[in-house]
Amino acid sequence: WLFGGVSPAALGELVGALKGYAAPPEQEPEALDLPSKAGAYAATAERAAGVGSVFLHLLTKLEAAKTQEDLGVPVVDPILRRVAGPIYVFAATHTVERPWTNARSQSVAQELLVVLVRAAGCGSVAEFLRGRNEDEEGGFAAVMGLLKQELTKDTWKRNPATKFVFSWTLPHVTRPWLSRYLERVLPPSLLISDDYQEENKILGVRCLHHIVLNVPAADLCQFNRAQVVYHALYNHLYSREAPLIQAVLLCLLDLLPILERAQRQQKQARPTGPCDEVLQLVLTHMEAEHRLALRRVYARALPAFVQRLGILIVRHLKRLERVILGYLEVCDGPAEEARLGILETLQRTIEHAWPRMPCRLPVLLPALLRLIWDVHTDRGSTPEPVTAALLRGATECLILLDRCSEGQVKVLLEGVYSSCEEHRVRECIREVQENT
Repeated sequence: WLFGGVSPAALGELVGALKGYAAPPEQEPEALDLPSKAGAYAATAERAAGVGSVFLHLLTKLEAAKTQEDLGVPVVDPILRRVAGPIYVFAATHTVERPWTNARSQSVAQELLVVLVRAAGCGSVAEFLRGRNEDEEGGFAAVMGLLKQELTKDTWKRNPATKFVFSWTLPHVTRPWLSRYLERVLPPSLLISDDYQEENKILGVRCLHHIVLNVPAADLCQFNRAQVVYHALYNHLYSREAPLIQAVLLCLLDLLPILERAQRQQKQARPTGPCDEVLQLVLTHMEAEHRLALRRVYARALPAFVQRLGILIVRHLKRLERVILGYLEVCDGPAEEARLGILETLQRTIEHAWPRMPCRLPVLLPALLRLIWDVHTDRGSTPEPVTAALLRGATECLILLDRCSEGQVKVLLEGVYSSCEEHRVRECIREVQENT
């Protein structure tokens, strides 16, 4: 009956109907996940477990039919092509822990995903989605065809599982396969990232980051797509949420080289570039920031921006100096992530802008010595490896300053050492002198 009396189209409609039967209940776009939905989600999980069992039986029959001479592949393949997309979307909806899943539905969905990949003759989910080679079209086109109707501006928030299915599926499709689907994956990624909820913003930015990493620069620059992504990310820099800022800065660091390359190819003579714009805004926020979580995020990303600009970091030295001095003064916890990031920033700044450093010795040297003194006198909550890393970072900065100033650091340290009466301070200075 399954292979003889039912057409592949009808069987595909049946699978689609079962998938919809086990889908999470729709919600209003502005509705929140209220406790009253717990009962509906529990019922969804039970239905999903039953529907998953049906799909498992179906795929098992299809696998067995491939070995039967009277049926064979010509009959099975059209059926598999019809049902693979809906079954995958169902499995992706329930394979990870969500409010509408339970242990049984997750187990069935995970098993179903394994059987589906095997039935398609693939070795992994990624191979199933992208195809076994560049010329073969995998199941991603069918999956995006099903998700397309639910990933519009008016519909994407009605089904709470849609964004998770899309964001879970996208990372499996990498270079060079993703470029052919750019028109399908870029709009929903921008749409999700533009939401007012932080969770959705982070989800969308991570999707954009995957696209930036896995689509050729020429395709991203075509039709100003890269500029559109840049402006969407730049607007998020005004957020006050550390996880979102971290995701945005990581994405921008990979997008900026693409934008700069496009500007060079178009021969656009601009006094400053996108990297300057981003760094200027980041430094502005860093100066006034008092939340430790955000300070750590900014400080971790800052060395990469200095490295990216190279000698052009001289455009931002005044503001960067204020940020470095301010961050070196404040302890940010046992891991000292902010101060370690700022020390690395200072090292790279000295390496790239060394001709402009000797005139800054009067402010940088006291700040570094004060940091060394603080580390030596406050060992209560800071682990020994972190203390060693701070001292090593400060010493390396002093060595670089000494070299670019032709020995002025040693001279100044001698003056401080001879005039200081505090035993511990003299020990710190002697240790620095020996290292420099």
